[in-house]
Order: sequence, then structure tokens, then C-alpha cells
Amino acid sequence: MPLYKTITPNSQTTVKIWKIEESYDQLISGLDLKPESMTRVLSMKSQLHQRGFLSVRHLLKAFGYTDQDLFYDTNGKPHLKDGKQISITHSFTFSGVIISDSKVGIDIERQRDKIKVIAKKFITYEFDYLNKEASDYINKLTVIWGIKESLYKLFATPGMLFRDHFLVIPFTMADSETICWIDYKGLKKRYTANYLEFEGFTCAFVIE
Repeated sequence: MPLYKTITPNSQTTVKIWKIEESYDQLISGLDLKPESMTRVLSMKSQLHQRGFLSVRHLLKAFGYTDQDLFYDTNGKPHLKDGKQISITHSFTFSGVIISDSKVGIDIERQRDKIKVIAKKFITYEFDYLNKEASDYINKLTVIWGIKESLYKLFATPGMLFRDHFLVIPFTMADSETICWIDYKGLKKRYTANYLEFEGFTCAFVIE
């Protein structure tokens, strides 16, 4: 059971990260999946996606929940039947779940060079403080993407754009947290975002 990391940002919030090392058969054994979840797993063409989906159910189990406790609204945002707030992520060989009394968002991303090519699609203001020649440029881009993805998951409002509606205040990789903002249709909200790196991946999460 490769529960990779547990983080407790505050007394009402816990993050659990899973390193996906098991096979599909190992992951699916011992899980009690809803019929719609089983249908969804079987419809996935990639075993990587199947294993990511199933590892999230093991993380739920580590929190004391089952697949039956989880449901999604019309915007695709996950919810728990007991009213706790939840956000889910998986990327290649890692998955993560954050559960809190407050609204939350989480994202895990693999650090890849190609993020430099798409940076202009999700960044405007942040270019003012980023140094494209710096050795940590890809790391910082990945943090910014992860924070904006987390904000999007937290807010779950169609029409929001990473580039136009989310801002990430200057930070260093050593800080492990920064301030971010949502600025959308007259709504301005400030959040603290946390981030960490492990094995070539970046995890970011935001708590309201």
C-alpha cells in the first residue's frame, strides 16, 4: 500500500498522496466500486488512467471513505456525502486527494520541458517576475499551473480562464507557499497556495 505522503496543512485539512506502483489487478482487488465507477474504469483506454482512478479510491479508503461516499456535480466537481470538501488529482504515477472543512483544490503535475511552449496560454502577469533563463523556470511554471488548476477546481465555474482570471504572486521554490487571487466578473478573492516537489513532480493545493 504505497501511501507516499500525508500532509496536514491545518487541523481541518489533510492531503494524502499515493505513488502508483501496483498493477491494475492489484489495485482493483479489495475495492467496492459503484456500477457507474466500474463502467467508467472499463471504458478507459489507458491502463495508466485506470490505475490513477483506482488509486484515488484507495486514497479515499485511507481517509475512511468508500467509492459510494463520492459523487460528482454537473460541473464535474467531486463531493462527499457527509458534506466535507474534497479535490482529486492524478498524473502518471502519482495521485492525490485533499479533504477539508473548507473548499479546496489540488493538482499534481509532472515537470516537463513542454510547459515552456504552452506558458503563454496560462500566464500573463506572472511573466513580469519569471526569468526564462533561470534554472528553476520549468519548476516555477509547473507550480503556477498547479496553483491555477487548483483554483479552478476549487471554484468550479465554467468560463474561468487560467490566463485571465487567476493570478499568482511572486514566489521562490524554497518558500513552499504563496498568495494567489481569483479576479472574475467583479469577484476578487485572495487565497494561500502551498506547493511541494517530489520525484520530478509538483503538487499544489489551495484552501479557502
